[in-house]
Amino acid sequence: MSQNDESIVLTLLAQAREGDDAARDELFSKCRNYVALIARTQVESWMQTKVDASDLVQQTLLEAHLGFADFRGNTEGEWLAWLRKILHHNTHDFIRRYKGTDKRRVQREVRLRGTVNDQSRSFFHDPPGHEQTPSQIIAEHEQQIELADAIAQLSDDHREVIILRNLQRLPFDEIATRMDRTRPAVQMLWMRAIQKLQQSLTNRDDESPC
Repeated sequence: MSQNDESIVLTLLAQAREGDDAARDELFSKCRNYVALIARTQVESWMQTKVDASDLVQQTLLEAHLGFADFRGNTEGEWLAWLRKILHHNTHDFIRRYKGTDKRRVQREVRLRGTVNDQSRSFFHDPPGHEQTPSQIIAEHEQQIELADAIAQLSDDHREVIILRNLQRLPFDEIATRMDRTRPAVQMLWMRAIQKLQQSLTNRDDESPC
């Protein structure tokens, strides 16, 4: 059977530690969608007018690349947690730049997601108190990099509604306002997005050669 995402990450990590520059570049490339997805959840709508999430991604990967020798972990989970820690600190740095101009707005509107203390193996969880949904099927998906890659390949609307609902955990009414749609339209869009994502993950598993 072919290597899964975790074994590939661990192989690239070991090669990079041995001085293989190509392996290091591939390692960071493989993690870009994951870092980008987490960064997107940490930049609230008002802040997006001032900070592009891609800036956080670029800065985080650059710092991780330069400080690669400081990573002491041995698992994919520890590697991703290390990247999240750098991203978390960078997000706070961006926020501090705007606190002086509107401190109350920052405190009220900035909500950080996916902090380094999150010990779950997946960043998909339905908001508490809501009905059972197909997203529970993918909630236990252990390959976080693979999941981020699958989300990145969705259409813009499907990706957006999943980020707002499953990662930022916003209510459907707020999502409808942000996406300029009715609540029923947003709910239908979300269900279709979950189904597309589930199908993509299933296809990836089926296509894995043995």
